[in-house]
Formats: sequence, C-alpha cells, structure tokens
Amino acid sequence: MKVIEINGLTRDYGKGQGVFELSFTIEQGEVFGFLGPNGAGKTTAIRHLMGFLKPQIGKCTIEGFDCWKDSARIQKDLGYIPGEMAFFDGMTGMEFLNFTAKYRNLKDKKLMKDLINRFDLNPNGKLKKMSKGMKQKIGIVAAFMHDPNVLILDEPTSGLDPLMQNRFIDLINEEKKKSKTILMSSHMFEEVERTCHRVSIIKNGRLATIDSVDALKTAQIRKYIITFEDKLAAENFSKENIDIINISENHVTITVQNNIKEIISLMNKYPVTNISAPNLSLEEIFMKYYGGKDND
Repeated sequence: MKVIEINGLTRDYGKGQGVFELSFTIEQGEVFGFLGPNGAGKTTAIRHLMGFLKPQIGKCTIEGFDCWKDSARIQKDLGYIPGEMAFFDGMTGMEFLNFTAKYRNLKDKKLMKDLINRFDLNPNGKLKKMSKGMKQKIGIVAAFMHDPNVLILDEPTSGLDPLMQNRFIDLINEEKKKSKTILMSSHMFEEVERTCHRVSIIKNGRLATIDSVDALKTAQIRKYIITFEDKLAAENFSKENIDIINISENHVTITVQNNIKEIISLMNKYPVTNISAPNLSLEEIFMKYYGGKDND
C-alpha cells in the first residue's frame, strides 16, 4: 500500500532553485532514503509533505490525505524531525517534551522515558543553553515518543556523535521491523546503507535516480583496484580515458559504469597482475551523480 505519494511536485523559486516535476511513492513498511547536497531540493519537498508549503503544481499525500488541505490531520499523528530545530527557548527540554505529549494527548510516557534513556539525554536544562547535539536528541524523542506509523526525518542525526548515530540507526531498524513507513533525508551514507530499502538521489531539484541500495551499488557503478607489475605501467594506464579514484604505487583504483568491455580491452595493453572489486559505498555512488564542474 502506498503511504507517501508525491506526484509531479513543482515549486520554482527561480534561478534553478526549487523542485521540478518530482514524483515518487513510499510503500507501507518502507524506509526510504532521500539524498542530495544542500540546495538540491530535499527540504523543499519535505516542507510540502508537512503541509508548510502549497504546491504550485502537483500534489502530495500521506495515507490518502492531501498534505496541504489535510495538514492538521496528518501532523496530528506524524513523527517529524525538521532540518533546523526550533524550540521555545524559555522552556527546559522536559517542559517541551511534556508540552508535546499534551498536544498529542499522550497519556503513557513510557516510550518517551525509554528514548530519553537510550540517547543519554538530560532534558532538564534550558533549551537555549543546549548544544546542537542535545537539541537533536530532544527532537528525536519528540518525533518517536508517540509511536507514529509514519515518520519524516530531515537530517535526523545532525550534530550527534558516532555513538548516538549508531543508537539512532538501531532505533530505525527496530521501527523497520514494526513496518513503520519512514522517509529519511540524510548526508550520513552509512546511516542510509544500514537502514533504507530504497534510495533516491535528487539533483538540482529533479530526481536523478531511485532504486534499492543494493541495486545502486551493483548495477549503477562498480569500483575496481587494478595491480600492475610496476609503477610505470600504473602511471601509463592512468593516462587512459578512464575514471580514476586513486593511484598508489602500482595500484590504480577506478570506477566503471556500463563500459566494462572497454576497460578489459585497455587492461590487455598493460602488465596486469591482479584485479579486485571492493564494495562501493553509497557515498561514492552519490558523488558519481554530483561529480564534475557543473555540480561544484
């Protein structure tokens, strides 16, 4: 069942900024990665899903409800972490969480307390004096404490240290087993690789690709480490028309996309002693879509 749908979404801010003809769906129980650099259009799309912006063209729905017309109904149950945390600075963290619980008519606060403990959070200090990491933890607790079926998370681990990032990944994988539907915008590639069923990459406001993590890593692009008899052969090979990641002594690391026969033909011209194919990270795939002068 489709839970989140974006159909032909367009918001043009001018000068190539915004989102353009954006369309994708997220199924029930799916964790969906939404990737792109700052300014690519991720937050703009998310703000439409939250009902903060009205589409110029197109439509967004969550569980069949129109994200603009039915925003109050959607936000009542949704779990949301914004890209930029905004709090009532006069409150303590605990006061804010209790305020949020009251807004959601949350009677049982056991899950809230469990999340506070999981993330080693002391919520009693004033929000205005908290570090970015502490505020992020408050945001995580607020988003998850009412056990929502749908979550929209915009850079959810921003400001967290590696230990807390791992705890967050564990939390997402637990929610995944409960068939929660999650859209997660992230720059943390390990986070996406370890949690998401599918990944989309947005480029200049348009969808560049969408596929499963495994499919992106195996079908879109591959990495090879080629070992030559000597350093000179490696240097000469590196002058060929190929995509080089790294050259180290007699080892050359390259990426290959739909031209494996050409690479094999080139290698036949040189004294190759070994070839290995390490796993390609999602970050390397991402950079393939954004590499080049046009995207600097």
